[in-house]
Amino acid sequence: METQSLAGLPLYEIEKILDSLPRFRSEQVYKWISRGASCFNDMTDIPKSLQNEFEQRFKIFSTSFISCNEDGDAKKIIVKTKDGCKIESVLLSDGKNRFTACLSTQAGCPSGCVFCKTGSLGFKRNLDSKEIAEQFLRLLPLSGRESENDSHIIDNIVIMGMGEPLLNLDNLRMAISFFTDTKGLYFSRRRITVSTCGICEGLFDIANNLPFARLALSLTTADETLRSRLMPVTKANPLSKVREALLLFQKNGGGRVTLEAPLLGGINTREKDAASIAKFAKGLDAVVNIIPWNPVSALEFEGKPLLEPEKKEVLDYKHMLENLGLKVTLRLHKGQKIMGACGQLGSV
Repeated sequence: METQSLAGLPLYEIEKILDSLPRFRSEQVYKWISRGASCFNDMTDIPKSLQNEFEQRFKIFSTSFISCNEDGDAKKIIVKTKDGCKIESVLLSDGKNRFTACLSTQAGCPSGCVFCKTGSLGFKRNLDSKEIAEQFLRLLPLSGRESENDSHIIDNIVIMGMGEPLLNLDNLRMAISFFTDTKGLYFSRRRITVSTCGICEGLFDIANNLPFARLALSLTTADETLRSRLMPVTKANPLSKVREALLLFQKNGGGRVTLEAPLLGGINTREKDAASIAKFAKGLDAVVNIIPWNPVSALEFEGKPLLEPEKKEVLDYKHMLENLGLKVTLRLHKGQKIMGACGQLGSV
């Protein structure tokens, strides 16, 4: 019989598992797990005899730890699921003692964006909500930061790792409920951002069933012909419908959205691309986040190797967008040396 793991479970599930004990014991276990405890012996307000009993009956994590690699302000971990899938997640620091956890929702990815390493791996399966939550809990101790006055050790969560989150929406929702539970991690939904390549069914579901989290759309370009060549999901999810869903999301109180523009050297940095994004953004409360493509060997677009954009190319494109009246941010490179930057996950 498989040993029950507890990390990522909601409190009511732990109460069911520990129904023979006083309820406050379940709350203690739940809070310790939410703080990143890796073993029951870390739970110092639980009697030693009970710690030992828990060690015999349960385990904290369902996944097994493989490795951790560091590159300056980025740390990438790899864990293995019970069925052998390798999952990567990243802890990012802004250099000012503020941390962001970048989490995955799938093993591989079915979306097939040509500029993303994960998309080249194919799709294995959705992660369950516990496997999503466990990534965050494993990243907690890597910050080296102590929680003070109930402040968070990790400040933000971005669901921008391996996979397309909106193709695993039920499990993602359960993981977000774990993160936002007032008796546990107590994250504000405004400090959780979910990035999608634009799955209309999921977007309309979110827009009609708020609250959710902050939304980021990997737009790349709003020239639909070029986008469909770069991002095959475009064909089944036309940008007109994606925009309609984002407008509904905001009408229903979902808040500002981020339009992500991964820049591919010589491909989507034209004036036409900037103009298309400006047209798409009209009427939306949006900010455009420029992401210079992080190199991944062997990735090609229509028979030619993908290239990093030149620095001048990036700055010129940024100015084009700004001159069109858009709010623009430029993402800094973090984690390239450990293949932990945007678009590189899966390059072990």
